[in-house]
Amino acid sequence: MTLPYAEPLTPLAPGPRVIPEPPRAGEPGGNPCGPCAWVADPAAAGHEPPLWQNEDWVLSRATGITIPGIVWLTTREHHDSFADLPDRLAASYGGVVARVERAIMALGDIARVHIYRWGDGLSHFHVWFYPRPLGMLEARREMLPLWADLMPELPKDEAAEAEQKIAAAMRAGDPQP
Repeated sequence: MTLPYAEPLTPLAPGPRVIPEPPRAGEPGGNPCGPCAWVADPAAAGHEPPLWQNEDWVLSRATGITIPGIVWLTTREHHDSFADLPDRLAASYGGVVARVERAIMALGDIARVHIYRWGDGLSHFHVWFYPRPLGMLEARREMLPLWADLMPELPKDEAAEAEQKIAAAMRAGDPQP
Protein backbone atom coordinates (compact mmCIF):
# COMPACT_ATOMS: atom_id res chain seq x y z
CA MET A 1 0.00 0.00 0.00
CA THR A 2 1.53 3.29 -1.12
CA LEU A 3 0.23 6.81 -0.71
CA PRO A 4 0.09 8.79 -3.94
CA TYR A 5 2.15 11.59 -2.39
CA ALA A 6 5.85 12.28 -1.92
CA GLU A 7 7.35 11.91 1.52
CA PRO A 8 7.62 13.39 4.07
CA LEU A 9 3.99 13.87 4.95
CA THR A 10 3.10 15.89 8.00
CA PRO A 11 0.21 14.69 10.17
CA LEU A 12 -2.41 17.28 11.00
CA ALA A 13 -4.40 17.48 14.20
CA PRO A 14 -8.18 17.21 13.76
CA GLY A 15 -10.01 20.51 13.77
CA PRO A 16 -12.57 21.52 16.35
CA ARG A 17 -15.85 19.57 16.40
CA VAL A 18 -18.77 21.21 14.59
CA ILE A 19 -21.95 20.54 16.54
CA PRO A 20 -24.62 20.58 15.38
CA GLU A 21 -23.34 19.34 12.04
CA PRO A 22 -24.63 21.18 8.98
CA PRO A 23 -27.42 19.39 7.09
CA ARG A 24 -26.49 17.24 4.09
CA ALA A 25 -28.27 17.49 0.75
CA GLY A 26 -31.67 15.85 1.11
CA GLU A 27 -31.98 16.59 4.82
CA PRO A 28 -34.25 19.29 6.28
CA GLY A 29 -32.45 22.62 5.96
CA GLY A 30 -29.99 21.26 3.38
CA ASN A 31 -29.93 21.48 -0.39
CA PRO A 32 -32.51 19.44 -2.31
CA CYS A 33 -31.77 15.76 -2.89
CA GLY A 34 -30.18 15.51 -6.33
CA PRO A 35 -30.74 11.77 -6.81
CA CYS A 36 -34.46 12.12 -6.08
CA ALA A 37 -34.74 14.66 -8.91
CA TRP A 38 -32.71 12.81 -11.53
CA VAL A 39 -34.10 9.34 -10.72
CA ALA A 40 -37.53 10.78 -11.44
CA ASP A 41 -36.46 12.53 -14.67
CA PRO A 42 -32.77 12.39 -15.69
CA ALA A 43 -33.14 14.72 -18.68
CA ALA A 44 -34.93 17.42 -16.67
CA ALA A 45 -32.22 17.21 -14.01
CA GLY A 46 -29.53 17.65 -16.69
CA HIS A 47 -28.22 14.07 -16.51
CA GLU A 48 -27.85 11.25 -18.97
CA PRO A 49 -30.11 8.23 -18.47
CA PRO A 50 -28.85 5.65 -15.99
CA LEU A 51 -26.76 2.73 -17.19
CA TRP A 52 -29.28 0.28 -15.72
CA GLN A 53 -32.29 0.35 -13.47
CA ASN A 54 -35.04 -1.78 -12.06
CA GLU A 55 -37.98 -1.07 -9.77
CA ASP A 56 -35.68 -0.51 -6.76
CA TRP A 57 -32.16 0.37 -7.93
CA VAL A 58 -30.44 2.74 -10.35
CA LEU A 59 -26.87 2.27 -11.62
CA SER A 60 -25.29 5.48 -12.87
CA ARG A 61 -22.15 6.68 -14.56
CA ALA A 62 -19.80 8.91 -12.66
CA THR A 63 -18.32 12.10 -14.07
CA GLY A 64 -14.66 12.90 -14.42
CA ILE A 65 -13.60 9.29 -13.90
CA THR A 66 -9.98 8.22 -14.05
CA ILE A 67 -10.42 4.43 -14.03
CA PRO A 68 -12.76 2.68 -16.48
CA GLY A 69 -15.77 1.21 -14.72
CA ILE A 70 -16.26 3.58 -11.77
CA VAL A 71 -20.03 3.66 -11.26
CA TRP A 72 -22.47 4.23 -8.43
CA LEU A 73 -25.66 2.51 -7.32
CA THR A 74 -28.55 4.26 -5.61
CA THR A 75 -32.04 3.49 -4.47
CA ARG A 76 -35.01 4.82 -6.43
CA GLU A 77 -36.72 5.81 -3.19
CA HIS A 78 -35.17 8.24 -0.74
CA HIS A 79 -33.45 6.34 2.07
CA ASP A 80 -30.42 7.52 3.98
CA SER A 81 -28.45 4.42 4.93
CA PHE A 82 -28.53 0.68 5.46
CA ALA A 83 -30.23 1.41 8.77
CA ASP A 84 -33.43 2.68 7.14
CA LEU A 85 -33.59 0.50 4.00
CA PRO A 86 -36.89 -1.38 3.87
CA ASP A 87 -36.48 -5.14 4.20
CA ARG A 88 -37.14 -5.78 0.49
CA LEU A 89 -34.34 -3.39 -0.54
CA ALA A 90 -31.95 -4.75 2.07
CA ALA A 91 -32.72 -8.27 0.83
CA SER A 92 -32.11 -7.40 -2.83
CA TYR A 93 -28.95 -5.37 -2.21
CA GLY A 94 -26.50 -8.28 -2.18
CA GLY A 95 -27.76 -9.70 -5.47
CA VAL A 96 -27.62 -6.34 -7.23
CA VAL A 97 -24.13 -5.60 -5.91
CA ALA A 98 -22.93 -9.01 -7.08
CA ARG A 99 -24.32 -8.31 -10.57
CA VAL A 100 -22.59 -4.93 -10.72
CA GLU A 101 -19.30 -6.44 -9.55
CA ARG A 102 -19.50 -9.21 -12.19
CA ALA A 103 -20.29 -6.63 -14.89
CA ILE A 104 -17.25 -4.54 -13.91
CA MET A 105 -14.96 -7.58 -13.65
CA ALA A 106 -16.02 -8.55 -17.19
CA LEU A 107 -14.28 -5.40 -18.48
CA GLY A 108 -11.01 -7.31 -18.07
CA ASP A 109 -7.73 -6.26 -16.46
CA ILE A 110 -9.52 -5.66 -13.16
CA ALA A 111 -7.99 -7.21 -10.04
CA ARG A 112 -10.75 -6.35 -7.56
CA VAL A 113 -13.83 -4.19 -7.31
CA HIS A 114 -13.92 -1.99 -4.21
CA ILE A 115 -17.32 -0.97 -2.90
CA TYR A 116 -17.48 2.20 -0.84
CA ARG A 117 -20.25 3.89 1.05
CA TRP A 118 -19.42 7.29 2.42
CA GLY A 119 -22.30 8.72 4.41
CA ASP A 120 -21.31 12.37 4.49
CA GLY A 121 -22.11 13.67 1.01
CA LEU A 122 -25.86 13.44 0.71
CA SER A 123 -28.65 11.68 2.51
CA HIS A 124 -29.81 9.51 -0.43
CA PHE A 125 -28.49 5.94 -0.12
CA HIS A 126 -25.72 5.21 -2.63
CA VAL A 127 -22.60 3.11 -2.95
CA TRP A 128 -19.58 3.56 -5.22
CA PHE A 129 -17.85 0.83 -7.21
CA TYR A 130 -14.16 1.39 -7.91
CA PRO A 131 -12.36 -1.20 -10.03
CA ARG A 132 -8.72 -1.64 -9.06
CA PRO A 133 -6.69 -2.15 -12.25
CA LEU A 134 -4.84 -5.45 -12.41
CA GLY A 135 -1.31 -5.02 -11.07
CA MET A 136 -1.90 -1.59 -9.50
CA LEU A 137 -0.79 -2.82 -6.09
CA GLU A 138 -0.14 0.66 -4.69
CA ALA A 139 -3.92 1.26 -4.91
CA ARG A 140 -4.95 -1.65 -2.71
CA ARG A 141 -7.38 -1.21 0.16
CA GLU A 142 -8.33 2.36 1.09
CA MET A 143 -5.71 3.84 -1.25
CA LEU A 144 -7.74 3.31 -4.46
CA PRO A 145 -9.94 6.43 -4.13
CA LEU A 146 -6.87 8.55 -3.35
CA TRP A 147 -5.06 7.31 -6.44
CA ALA A 148 -8.21 7.68 -8.56
CA ASP A 149 -8.57 11.32 -7.50
CA LEU A 150 -5.04 12.12 -8.68
CA MET A 151 -4.91 10.22 -11.96
CA PRO A 152 -5.72 11.99 -15.25
CA GLU A 153 -9.32 11.91 -16.41
CA LEU A 154 -10.13 9.18 -18.92
CA PRO A 155 -10.95 10.14 -22.49
CA LYS A 156 -14.75 10.31 -22.81
CA ASP A 157 -14.88 7.53 -25.41
CA GLU A 158 -12.90 5.14 -23.17
CA ALA A 159 -15.19 5.84 -20.22
CA ALA A 160 -18.28 5.46 -22.42
CA GLU A 161 -17.07 2.11 -23.79
CA ALA A 162 -16.68 0.71 -20.27
CA GLU A 163 -20.09 2.09 -19.27
CA GLN A 164 -21.76 0.50 -22.31
CA LYS A 165 -20.23 -2.89 -21.48
CA ILE A 166 -21.39 -2.66 -17.86
CA ALA A 167 -24.89 -1.63 -18.94
CA ALA A 168 -25.11 -4.51 -21.42
CA ALA A 169 -23.97 -7.02 -18.78
CA MET A 170 -26.56 -5.70 -16.32
CA ARG A 171 -29.36 -5.88 -18.92
CA ALA A 172 -28.30 -9.44 -19.83
CA GLY A 173 -28.94 -10.48 -16.23
CA ASP A 174 -32.45 -9.00 -16.10
CA PRO A 175 -35.41 -11.38 -16.03
CA GLN A 176 -36.72 -11.97 -19.53
CA PRO A 177 -40.44 -11.34 -20.22
